[in-house]
Amino acid sequence: MYPKARPHLALPERPQKATVTTTLDYYFTAQSPWTYLGHERFAQIARAAGAAIRVLPVDLGGRVFPISGGLPLGQRAPQRQAYRFVELQRFSDQLKAPLNLKPKYFPVSSDDAARLIIAVDLHDGTEAAMRLSGAVFRAVWAEERHIADEKTLALLLSECGLAPARLEQSHSQAVAERYDANTEEAIAAGVFGAPSYVVGGEIFWGQDRLDFLERKLATLAVPSTFTAK
Repeated sequence: MYPKARPHLALPERPQKATVTTTLDYYFTAQSPWTYLGHERFAQIARAAGAAIRVLPVDLGGRVFPISGGLPLGQRAPQRQAYRFVELQRFSDQLKAPLNLKPKYFPVSSDDAARLIIAVDLHDGTEAAMRLSGAVFRAVWAEERHIADEKTLALLLSECGLAPARLEQSHSQAVAERYDANTEEAIAAGVFGAPSYVVGGEIFWGQDRLDFLERKLATLAVPSTFTAK
């Protein structure tokens, strides 16, 4: 006689690992030299950490500074203005990033460029918005181009392989509302300067704080576990 077959025993389900995506809020103005100097490195750090970037151009001078106590460049003390040139040159040399200390078109209104970046973000996504942002920064600080001029913005779109229709769309109500919302978010988050990188409610102000941001992201890059059902 054959032994009775044992009932099938279900094997315990193995925990599966899932990576929790970290979100980085990236607040900046399109004319900021410090944002330009940190942009590529920031993108690399975020990519290496598998973090998702929210591209958030804001109205820093018009709406954030009056609340945070910040001053437009021309209203700062001469000593601070002079030291700014020293630091810009230091970081330009260290990062091997070409930079004109006194670009032809600066100061410059950056609202139109900011809205264009938002339009691209809305229609083409984060990667395209980051690519255009980098092109805008270089236009001001390395290429002597006028980012308040629509012809320049149209050329930048073309050079980035983006649809020319984005320029018209940048004047839409939806984009204007997003620009306002970005700025309100920045104020609520305690942002007072550009660039500001915010993760988990913690602000890292300035491209010279990217080392700290990278270390913070490393502490968050621990996969969580859950049991599959």
